[in-house]
Amino acid sequence: MNTSTFSEAVIEADDEVPVIHTTRDFHATPEQLLRAHTDPDLYARWVGPNGISTRIDYWDARTGGNWRFVNEHNGEEFCFHGCFHEVSDTRIVQTFTWEAMPDGVSLETLTFEDLGDGRTRLHARSLVDSFEARDGWLASGMEVGINDGYAKLDALLSEGVVL
Repeated sequence: MNTSTFSEAVIEADDEVPVIHTTRDFHATPEQLLRAHTDPDLYARWVGPNGISTRIDYWDARTGGNWRFVNEHNGEEFCFHGCFHEVSDTRIVQTFTWEAMPDGVSLETLTFEDLGDGRTRLHARSLVDSFEARDGWLASGMEVGINDGYAKLDALLSEGVVL
């Protein structure tokens, strides 16, 4: 199997509703990607941009569970929390809130499409409450955190850390 990394994620704004669509292919099974998104120790190792550390405060990755993590960078903390609305073999539905902007709740849906040959396409949909909020997310540099994080996940997958 080819273990080289895939290209960057495709991040697109929807013209009709305030949604951001993100798509990325991985050399991984859907089960491996699900585990990378639901195991708190694994998640902390890959999420976010380079140069930050992540501390999981609590993580209950099941339907009805909740989570909170803190990113630390140069002595500053950035806190995030949410609830898992659904966790299944092929899909995660959760809320996502940056605590510095508590009114900006996003509803996130992740689906894992099995492409065969040990490859999976991750589809992420982030629904926010307004086009202004969506455009703010897009202008925030979110693509850096997404692409850095997915590159770290690629490395964990190729090292055999995510089984």
